Amino acid sequence: MLIRACKSKIHRATVTRADLDYVGSITIDQALLDASDLQPYQYVNITNVANGVFWQTYVIAAPKGSGRVELNGPPARHFQAGDKIIVLGEAWIEPSELKSLDPKIVIVEGDGKGRKLTDMNKKFRLLAHSKARNPRRGKG
Repeated sequence: MLIRACKSKIHRATVTRADLDYVGSITIDQALLDASDLQPYQYVNITNVANGVFWQTYVIAAPKGSGRVELNGPPARHFQAGDKIIVLGEAWIEPSELKSLDPKIVIVEGDGKGRKLTDMNKKFRLLAHSKARNPRRGKG
């Protein structure tokens, strides 16, 4: 039996554009994809922090360092430029693999001083590995 688990997270990225007329997907700066171990065309779950909307779509890579995080197609009705979002990548794993799962969690630290919304997504950090954050993991 396989279970769904979180393998990647981008926390509080800023939506830089919402394009209703695009076919669909979420476009994410390649630097954020690299840090979070998300891949182009991988399905992700997206939550809008402002209104609680949950959406699932696939990833398209934006140029590295561009700061772009764009919602394309139908989700543009629920996600607007300036909204903070959480992006979760999943993996289907055996329950026995949970003890060794070490998700990549990226915290976006835009300080609001940038002149453009894309500046909000250029400063980020990878949290310490989950074992360091949760030393009791795997015990008992």
